[in-house]
Amino acid sequence: MTLVAKHQAVKIRSAKVTDADRIAKLSGQLGYPTAKTRMKKRLGVVLRDKSAACFVAETKEERLIGWVHASVIPLLEVEPRAEVNGLIVDEQVRSRGAGGMLLKAAEKWARKMKCKGMSVRSNVIRRRAHGFYLRHGYEHYKTQKAFRKAL
Repeated sequence: MTLVAKHQAVKIRSAKVTDADRIAKLSGQLGYPTAKTRMKKRLGVVLRDKSAACFVAETKEERLIGWVHASVIPLLEVEPRAEVNGLIVDEQVRSRGAGGMLLKAAEKWARKMKCKGMSVRSNVIRRRAHGFYLRHGYEHYKTQKAFRKAL
């Protein structure tokens, strides 16, 4: 999938373990700083998981500018659906189409996985991201609190 986004060709492809360094750097922009070695391990797990996918956006110069991670969530209460677990585009090149391309790649993958819907959770402070998802056909359907416990 290729799109010319504001004078810059962007290609979407499946992530590779060799993308770990750049994915880690972009994760820092998302608010989750991660060392390259740790990201390499995490990415390896995701890439081997048949119920997950990770796609990257790169420029013609092969500069990785964004990524999306999605996974299938088998639930009892609703039909199978996928979830966007993370999506980030480099802050230097946002609003040029790469985020939408990544989201479409994840949705296409979810359809192949027989999912009936796609969901995403977005922190309440990410107002710009909320607008992005609304523009791409997502609807705000619930507000909730998230809880976590270390094991």
